[in-house]
Formats: sequence, C-alpha cells, structure tokens
Amino acid sequence: MRLRPSAEVRFAEELAALKAADQGRKPPGWALSAKAVRSFILGDSRFSIRRKFFGDDALVERALVALMSEQGLMLVGEPGTAKSMLSELLAAAISGTSMLVVQGSTGVTEDHVRYGWNYALLIAEGPSQRALVPSPVMEAMRLGRIVRIEELTRCPPEIQDVLISILSEKVMAVPELGEAASVYAAPGFSIIGTANLRDRGVHEMSSALKRRFNFETVVPLADPNLEMELIRQELDKRLGQAAISVTFPDEVTDLLVTTFQDLRRGQTRDHVPLSKPSAVMSTAEAVNIAHAAALEAAYLGDGTVGGAHIGRQLQGVIVKDNAEDVKKVRAYLDHIVKERARRSRVWSDFMGSVNALKGGS
Repeated sequence: MRLRPSAEVRFAEELAALKAADQGRKPPGWALSAKAVRSFILGDSRFSIRRKFFGDDALVERALVALMSEQGLMLVGEPGTAKSMLSELLAAAISGTSMLVVQGSTGVTEDHVRYGWNYALLIAEGPSQRALVPSPVMEAMRLGRIVRIEELTRCPPEIQDVLISILSEKVMAVPELGEAASVYAAPGFSIIGTANLRDRGVHEMSSALKRRFNFETVVPLADPNLEMELIRQELDKRLGQAAISVTFPDEVTDLLVTTFQDLRRGQTRDHVPLSKPSAVMSTAEAVNIAHAAALEAAYLGDGTVGGAHIGRQLQGVIVKDNAEDVKKVRAYLDHIVKERARRSRVWSDFMGSVNALKGGS
C-alpha cells in the first residue's frame, strides 16, 4: 500500500465516471471537458463526485481558462493553502497524469527543465535520441500534457528564464541533434507553477517570465464551516488508511477551527482584535494537528479526542517559526480562551494543556 498515491490513482473511479458521461466541449489535448474538470475538483452530486478543493470556486474556473490560453498558470499563496494539491488535481483531470513534476530548489539545473544525457551512451555513440534524457517539461511538450513546477521561485533565475522561450514559442531546440530534432509542444501542453508568498524574495521571477503566466492567489479558508468540512474529510481519509477509529466530537473540531481562524485573521468572531502570530496557521496545519491529536487519543488515550489533545499538538505549530509568537498566544489565552473556558469543558481542557506556554518564553 502506498501512503499517498497520485490524484489520478486515488480518484480513478471518479475520473472514469466523468469521462463516460462527459458531453462537454474538450479543449485540444484535454482528457476531459472544462466542465468535467470543474466537477472533478469542486464536486458534482450527479455523479457522486466529492469536493476536493475547498476555496474560491471562481479561482478554479479562472485557472481552467488560463490553462486553455497561451500562457501558463501560476498559483501563489501562503504555505498550506493547497496550491500543490490544486495543481495536482488540475493536471490529473486535464492530462490524465500529475506525475510530470519538477521540484523547485537551488539544486535544479537546466537538465531538469530541458534535457540531459546518458553519458555512457553519449561517449559510446555521440549525441543521439537514444542518449537523450528528456526532462518532465520536454515529456509534457511531446505528449501534450501539463507539467507542474513546484516552488518555482526556489529555482535559480537562470533556470527560471529557460521557461520564457518554452512558454512563448512552445518549442525546445536540441542543437546537438540538429534542427530537425526540436521538440514542438503538442496540444494540451501547459505549465502550472506554484510559489510560496513567504519565499517570494528567494529568487524573484523576472518581469519577462511573469508575463508568460496568469497569476492566481490561493488564500486561506475564510469560511469556518468549509474548513471544518475539509478537516473532517482529510482526517477520515488518513485514519481510514491506517484502520484507526476514534471519537472526534464536533465541539473539538469547532475549537480547532475557531482557534486557527482567530489567530489567522488577527481577530475573533466577535471582532475582538488580536496580535497575529507569524506562524503559518493554515488549514493544512490544522489537519496535521487533528491527525496528531487523533493518534494520541487512539494509541495513548481512550480513543476520544478532547480539547487537551488539540492544545498539546498546537504548541508545535506556535513555536516553530518565532519565539515572539508565544507571547501573542499567551495574550490570546489570557484574554479570549480564559473566558471561553469558564463556559466550556472542551475549552477548559484546551487551556490547561497549553498553559505551559505561559511559563516560558
């Protein structure tokens, strides 16, 4: 069993059902129509397709339009806002595969974006198609697929700029093999890039490259009900894969979401202002906390998740980025949580478990 199969494997039945019923107009090279791709990502009760992306529906539609155009799609946002997940879902539904990926880092070379060589064959017989090692980008061009470039701004600028001509001309020359060996993009080819707003200064994209992308900002979930639904869905999936059963009361999920929403926005639901921590209070972190709390309850407790489990796991998120965040959360505990704890056992247990933060710096 694989811990995390690709999207096209996880949702193979849904993709097959959509393909069988798809009567919409398909853009050139697409496996599904734009309407079917939208249904796959946002859910469609007619075909028992569940929602996978919890956020701005209009953003998904704009992303589809961008991928039908001559430009690439650039998804930017805070860490944990499901940029990579959205890019994977789009690639799986449009191309049938999400596995053509370049993982951005300072170690990415031109070989990762263009092509490299099998040096044993290169030495033995010189430049040849057999010795050529295509990059995921070249493969996507040949096959008319989507290639994903994760954390694009972590790639050195000279590597980023290789994409300019690829996006503009839709051709990749292989001068070692002659003019006839150039690879021309087949219909359906496009690039989805992702970038973390907190890393924007790592390697800023050039203006020329930015013009080749349509930018979409993926923002944290503002709707607490949607966030609760997403956390429940992801938690059920993780626990189901591990064959773990726990009791996770709604009031505990509500506590988790309320805490994240309060600290993320810098104000409570009642509009009481708070100091926002610099830590990433993303939905992805909330899912991780819920999962860790469930594991603690299953293996070290009685199988019921309470406020104390959430509080203990939350501390790792708070102190990971900035020690100053501890002071901000102390203030949140003293001025907001303390009052809630007087009225709720779950909030009281939560406060008791994070009181250790009040004793240190």
